[in-house]
Amino acid sequence: MFEEEEERIVNPELKETEEVLEKSLRPQFLAQYIGQPKVKAELSIYIQAAKAREEALDHVLLYGPPGLGKTTMAFVIANEMEVNLRQTSGPAIEKPGDLIAVLNELNPGDVLFIDEIHRLPRAAEELLYSAMEDFYVDIMVGQGPTSHPVHFPLPPFTLVGATTRAGMLSAPLRDRFGIISHMEYYTDEDLQEIVERSADIFQVEIVSEGAYELARRSRGTPRIANRLLKRVRDFAQVEADGVVNREIADRALSLLQVDNEGLDYVDQKLLKTLIEMYNGGPVGLSTLAVNIAEETETVEDMYEPYLIQKGFIKRTQRGRMATEKTYEHFGYAYPIENV
Repeated sequence: MFEEEEERIVNPELKETEEVLEKSLRPQFLAQYIGQPKVKAELSIYIQAAKAREEALDHVLLYGPPGLGKTTMAFVIANEMEVNLRQTSGPAIEKPGDLIAVLNELNPGDVLFIDEIHRLPRAAEELLYSAMEDFYVDIMVGQGPTSHPVHFPLPPFTLVGATTRAGMLSAPLRDRFGIISHMEYYTDEDLQEIVERSADIFQVEIVSEGAYELARRSRGTPRIANRLLKRVRDFAQVEADGVVNREIADRALSLLQVDNEGLDYVDQKLLKTLIEMYNGGPVGLSTLAVNIAEETETVEDMYEPYLIQKGFIKRTQRGRMATEKTYEHFGYAYPIENV
């Protein structure tokens, strides 16, 4: 069953399913949010101070790999501030008028969440400068000789921007965020707690060893942990009376081609290609992406960050290289010239 589906654990095409899943599992307040202790501690102070002054929270930029809870944190910020949240994304805003329409619906203190903010069109981004700094936009009305500027005031609001590629933000936009927070990969212990909480919501019986096995093979990412839990739940329901223990988790994850380091079949294909076809590198990222039939952006944003952090790949000026850990993981002899 699992082999026929060959479901990808890190899959950019499952966004709609993920949104439905995350909505049911999403914590509402900082006290319920598991993990990210540094981000939570800082935001808690800033939120309390803003509420005491009866002001809008300063603008917040959340950056880090996909699936770490940036969208969830935006909802939590709005709930903690007791205001409404308006949600959009960079690709959804095609022209300045689209952004003005969103800004026009904000009430004082509201949170505007822009996902993938690095993909905002330049004209819309420039419109944000005055909106963020002085709470107004100047728009041109009419065409040709009859055109004239109109000063459009805005209520004080909080912009929460999320991005997986902070380096692609222009300096003027980045500098207008008063709070910049890096979302980091989760510890196995935090992920175990998330898995157990999600299992309770899904009404899945899970023992601590099973939850930990899921956690440690979830790439430090809650979104992946929850997705794996759903698949393992199905396996346990058919093969083990619905109880998820360590043995069942291990068997199900093996069928899903998720190894004991949390690498799925795309990770493994990428690393093996690097070794088998290019002698461990160096090789350009775009060349690697072509070889595994993936978009370069997908590899760079969704796969590479975890592989680098776990020590399977290193970046050099000439390209990507496999590390000694990668050779050992797949049972290859490490080249003597690399020692």
